[in-house]
Amino acid sequence: MTTLLTGISVGLGALVVLLLALLVVRWRSDRKTDERVAEVVESLNARMDELGDELQGALERAEEEGRRSRIFGELAGSIDLDEVLSRALEAAGALEGADAALVMLPDTQGGKPLVATLGLSVDEAERHAIAGPPDGRLARSITMSYTYPEQQRRPAVDDEGGIIHSGLAVPLPGDGQTLGYLTVFTRSKRHEFTDDDVRQLETLAVRAGPAIENARRFREARQLADLDALTGLHNRRFFHETLARECARAHRYERKLSLVVFDLDDFKEVNDRVGHLAGDAALAEAAERVRDVVRTSDIACRVGGDEFAVILPESSLDDADQLYRRILNAVSSRPLGQAGKLYLSAGVAELRPEDDPVSFFKRSDEALYRAKEAGKGRAVAASAPRLGPA
Repeated sequence: MTTLLTGISVGLGALVVLLLALLVVRWRSDRKTDERVAEVVESLNARMDELGDELQGALERAEEEGRRSRIFGELAGSIDLDEVLSRALEAAGALEGADAALVMLPDTQGGKPLVATLGLSVDEAERHAIAGPPDGRLARSITMSYTYPEQQRRPAVDDEGGIIHSGLAVPLPGDGQTLGYLTVFTRSKRHEFTDDDVRQLETLAVRAGPAIENARRFREARQLADLDALTGLHNRRFFHETLARECARAHRYERKLSLVVFDLDDFKEVNDRVGHLAGDAALAEAAERVRDVVRTSDIACRVGGDEFAVILPESSLDDADQLYRRILNAVSSRPLGQAGKLYLSAGVAELRPEDDPVSFFKRSDEALYRAKEAGKGRAVAASAPRLGPA
């Protein structure tokens, strides 16, 4: 690129020198010579315009190359999966003619795949996600072309500015395996992806693949570190970190936040009666039932022994009491393995302006002990009269 810019600059300089020489000749010439000089000057002007256009194009290509190099560097410099995916999609979306981009990563545990998009609605992303050839082979690239009934060809069909007309996908290489596919789409019927587009997208995929794999491994490792090995719920450390974060957010934006702290009644006697292995199995099954009834926004944790806690963002004291009742019904409606039917007691609290994470948890925990003293199998509100048995 530097050589090209230097060549263009030298060419412009030579043209300027030649033009000055011609002006001197014109000064010494007759009218006939003047006409010839004018023709040469016009030709030189046209050539200078061409060189100017070439110089502008070279500068634009240099800027684009610099931008891509910066994105490649940023991809390798982050271990946050969302950030890496966002930068990869941004780079893919900058491909000429591309109006949207998508990355689809199958779940390593056989669960729901991870889909990240740029410029696509949720419905479009689900419809257009690429999983590879039907026979399971690895394709160098996949080109898609879509045709629609006449009544669906109006741009107003889609909030994103028009329907998808074609797409181009390339595999994301990982460590000895393919992570998924990086896909770009166009909403223009006139645009066709070329071999050069395939090469550019492949170059991006080669850089993005290892960065995505590293970031995903880091996320999976972090998630495992945040989970309790026995119950699969979040562990005590994660609970206190999350409670601190949610308390700060609730205070900052003046939002509600509630907490349920509960444990299984007389669980020590269960361990003494059936043994610790059977007791652990009962805890694991109880945790599974808790997972089934909490909302997706709630954060369920095991904070120690047979004690659990659920953080309820954007929720009131009544919401916390209702969750306790759902948990009580789920856990106590049928036996927990060899432990038989077990009940649980809870302390519930709503965040107050003067609360910090420690005082908030302490109020809930103290309410739990008051519930135990009041006869068990019930919830007690922090710093308030007992809510009553379920």
